[in-house]
Amino acid sequence: MGTSYERELRSVLAGEIKGIRAVTRSCSELETAMAMQVVNRPFLVVRAPGSGTEGTGDLLVLRGDLCFQVEVKSSKTDRIYLSGRTMNQYNSLKEVGERCGLQPLYAFRLKGVRGDSWRIMRVEVEGLTGKSRHFSRSIPKLPLTNRGAPHLNWDAGMPLHRFLALVCKSDGAKSI
Repeated sequence: MGTSYERELRSVLAGEIKGIRAVTRSCSELETAMAMQVVNRPFLVVRAPGSGTEGTGDLLVLRGDLCFQVEVKSSKTDRIYLSGRTMNQYNSLKEVGERCGLQPLYAFRLKGVRGDSWRIMRVEVEGLTGKSRHFSRSIPKLPLTNRGAPHLNWDAGMPLHRFLALVCKSDGAKSI
């Protein structure tokens, strides 16, 4: 995974206008407006040192009302199958998420796509409470292969602009 995509997503989640404009350049006006909501409710985003090690994910995303860890992946193909090191990362994300009450997410960037090239998927974990549990219900979980192994399927994920609208809406606003 290239650190450039981690930086790109970090910039967006931190509510930096330049970063949001860069990822929404070829999006519709509505998609761009949905993504821009993060400017008013930004996150503190910390890149994990030695990212991808033992359940930390690549990014730790924090705000007063919500925290989650993100593992960033990119590919020229719309599916990434987990095995070996990537399956160990998945299992560690799940274990740390359950132990700490955090919702681990995967952010999958498909290279060469016009429009919103990011998709968000969640690792299914037990024991979430409060807003984390509520928001996790709206995010699609990683699909399973025919053999029951989790994998990343870009078409099955939530577009980044919809994810940003979900996590940045005010508590009284309707869900998208």
